[in-house]
Amino acid sequence: MTGQNGTLILAVDIGGTKMMTAVLSAEGQLLVKDVCPTLADEGVLSVIERLFMSIDGLLNQNNTEVSQLGGIGIACAGGIDSGRGIVVTPSPNLPDWHDVPLAKIVRDRYRVDTFLVNDASAAALGEYQFGVGRGASNLVLITLGTGIGGGIIANGELYLGACGSAAEIGHMTVDAKGPKCGCGNTGCLEVLASGPAITRDAIGRIGQGEKSSLVELVGGEVDSITTETIGTAARNGDPLALDVLTRAASYLGVGLVNVVNIFNPEMIVLGGGMVELGDLIIEPARKMMAERAFAISAQAVRIVTAQLGNEAGVYGAAVFALEKNIRRPE
Repeated sequence: MTGQNGTLILAVDIGGTKMMTAVLSAEGQLLVKDVCPTLADEGVLSVIERLFMSIDGLLNQNNTEVSQLGGIGIACAGGIDSGRGIVVTPSPNLPDWHDVPLAKIVRDRYRVDTFLVNDASAAALGEYQFGVGRGASNLVLITLGTGIGGGIIANGELYLGACGSAAEIGHMTVDAKGPKCGCGNTGCLEVLASGPAITRDAIGRIGQGEKSSLVELVGGEVDSITTETIGTAARNGDPLALDVLTRAASYLGVGLVNVVNIFNPEMIVLGGGMVELGDLIIEPARKMMAERAFAISAQAVRIVTAQLGNEAGVYGAAVFALEKNIRRPE
């Protein structure tokens, strides 16, 4: 995996809570990485300064000169204009990131060609090249966590759409009369099936007087309920926890039906922290997809879980930078 002017690729994945920086070899081997808190509430400039510190420290740690870098790839949450390298609209976890020319900022600092891509699209590219998606020419990755994101590989190519903002799977409408989402729309998949949606549903129902073992699991601190505690309660047979997860799974199932009918992928890769809920949420969603999607498409698709974990984004960002550099006109 070699860039035009050097033998190494620097990759960055900026999330709402953590930021990972990595140096990858020409063969796609992750040589060294650094993980630090994003601390997004301190503002954009503070996060970027922390990013520079991470990159500088990583290069020093790996005895790498900037001249050895063939490109820099950045994966970032939010609405991304990949063509211009700008974070156009923020994600819920990076709330102040409006029209941030991130690629230019990093390029001007290091004088290395720099490319920006949405973090879920990068994860899809990473899983396709190095993870569970190897050998699948058409796949869709869906990240299930604090938010819900997506990435699309079509005929072996990362699909970004007209301006790089494709695959916002979390913001497809699955209930037109549903609650308002952070994006401003109503009834999005994210506001109904993400981690916060699940905990909000459970906490709200307990607050209305419904009984649940969740109260005991969190020592009476109801506001501290997490998807993990809901999963534990559900596995122990708690009716409220089971119902909350079944409800979220049904919305996820609607999303899977739409994805299968529109894209006809051979594989759907599910990633993110909520995947740890396992069949409590995946199996009901899979069942709905099998029942409601076009039969020919439903029979062709496999639903699998991601393999690269938190490193998928940096792998994908590195591949994205390499491919953009190679295809760039001279």
